[in-house]
Amino acid sequence: MLLGVLFSGGKDSVYACRRAMETDTVSCLITVVSENPDSYMFHTPNVGWAELIAEAVGIPQLTWPTLGEEGSELADLSDAMAAAIDRYGIEGVVTGAIESVYQAARVQRICRDLDLWCYNPLWQIDQLEYLRLLVSEGFEVIITGVFAYPFDGSWIGARIDGPLIEKLEALRDRYAINPSGEGGEIETFVLDGPIFRKRIEILRAEKTYGNYRGRFSIEQARLVEK
Repeated sequence: MLLGVLFSGGKDSVYACRRAMETDTVSCLITVVSENPDSYMFHTPNVGWAELIAEAVGIPQLTWPTLGEEGSELADLSDAMAAAIDRYGIEGVVTGAIESVYQAARVQRICRDLDLWCYNPLWQIDQLEYLRLLVSEGFEVIITGVFAYPFDGSWIGARIDGPLIEKLEALRDRYAINPSGEGGEIETFVLDGPIFRKRIEILRAEKTYGNYRGRFSIEQARLVEK
């Protein structure tokens, strides 16, 4: 089956892509770029750099703009998926949804309207085990946004590894956060992994932080040999 992956460059969409590639053909990556940094539906930190990941994994990318307004985001997503049908012949769509019924239900509705299969390979996965799986399989993931208490500025740009996962587990136990960021607590970007032909090297980035909200904004990056 030919699949299109809803793709932001964050860990969930990258890992969902990897899972889809194990059984089917991923013919394109669908990246919706929102003008609203607080989009209701779409990941926004560093989404413009998802094209480097597309190049690194060797899969065509379809980018589609949206104003990021709640009333129009779904129509824009539907248009993007319809374009992927026309250009790449996709028969199904892959999402990185883990627990968000808000997002999953809306994507599934669009898929039904377009007669597409909707595949959610990470749905209801244990979040801590998932993070450990990312590390054990060789994915290099950095935190590019924090948006909740008790995350301080030290989390901005941090790499997800064993010790950091232990910290996330402790925060889950104490503050009931979602350790994989499914509640919007953190956002991520993937620099390398087993499906990458080249890895991403960040040359320049800016960190901003205040009042438990912060971003790691990539300003310059390139692909390098592994």
